[in-house]
Amino acid sequence: MKTESANGSMTIGQVAGAMGVAATTLRYYEREGLLSPSGRSRAGYRLYDDRTVERLRFIRSAQAIGFALDDIRRLLELDDVGSSACRSNVQLLLERRLAEIDRKLSDLKYVRSMLARALNRCRASAGECAVLRELRPAKKRSRS
Repeated sequence: MKTESANGSMTIGQVAGAMGVAATTLRYYEREGLLSPSGRSRAGYRLYDDRTVERLRFIRSAQAIGFALDDIRRLLELDDVGSSACRSNVQLLLERRLAEIDRKLSDLKYVRSMLARALNRCRASAGECAVLRELRPAKKRSRS
């Protein structure tokens, strides 16, 4: 990263540009407690060192494989502590995330099958569209 200032620190704009994220993303991570600047310039600008940039890389990598920010926060805590229980904690997070993905896949498969059935009914209908008819709310019958 060739955007470092003379003291080895980078501004929020430099880090954002080098990492391909918006500066607002870095501020958001700071508000969420995931990232913190290593200091401030005389003008009050956030400054980031290499350690903070590596932490940002970790956050982005964890997001890329599907971890939520709460999970990432826990992973960062485990990484900072270097706990012997780290392996089981990380394994538990991975298991939970996989179970969530499996549930979502199941839901998507159901939705896909419903859409495929609707498409088949649409293709087979002559006259009023069967799909639109089924989607309309049932008319209330008046009681006499």
